[in-house]
Amino acid sequence: MEEWGKTAQEKWEGNAGSWHSRSEEMWLTGSRKQILPFVEKHVKKASHIGDLGCGDGAGSHLLRQAGYEVTGMDFSNNMIDLAKRYEGDDLRFVQGDLTSMPFRDHAFNGVMAINSIEWVEDPLKALKEVERVVVPGGHIVIGLLGPTAHPRENAFPRLTGGKAVCNTMMPWELVKLSNELGWEAVDEEWVFKKGVKGDAITGLDPELKQALSFMTLFMFTSSG
Repeated sequence: MEEWGKTAQEKWEGNAGSWHSRSEEMWLTGSRKQILPFVEKHVKKASHIGDLGCGDGAGSHLLRQAGYEVTGMDFSNNMIDLAKRYEGDDLRFVQGDLTSMPFRDHAFNGVMAINSIEWVEDPLKALKEVERVVVPGGHIVIGLLGPTAHPRENAFPRLTGGKAVCNTMMPWELVKLSNELGWEAVDEEWVFKKGVKGDAITGLDPELKQALSFMTLFMFTSSG
């Protein structure tokens, strides 16, 4: 693993306990509550989904409860240790790197990567790996942090010559990369930052909605 990857991994090894203390709330009532309905809207039940950057496994567990077969992967061993409490029929967890995943080609009917592409130095390499492990035409769900989302502060040290472990890819840049890969954009939703009122977004185009979001959710299908 390159230096960037090692540093990012160490960060999340240290953050595992803090993340675990609030992850279930985020998935049920917080910033991640829109994700499961977004998946269910497009991906058939009983499909095998790879949850890439699964953290402590709370999201994978909810996907399994919703009727999917799920394999969760995270580069933090501490996160995987926490996630394994959910393991059972149709749900398992493995440690792995998003840029070099321990899965065979076309292992999944669909994949989900929520706020995980941000933590790799080479997003295009990660996206090519995502395409490798999903079946041709399979669904790809990506949640990407908005321009002013607080976790992006982890990218700031690059401006002063320090080590950064969060890339600065914007949602519109992800769309451009997906176009280069030949993916089809199927759907897009926005998790708006607190304080953004409904009347503030009426009539805005997608890029402006992305600018007001904490996270943008994308649904793609891979090139077949």
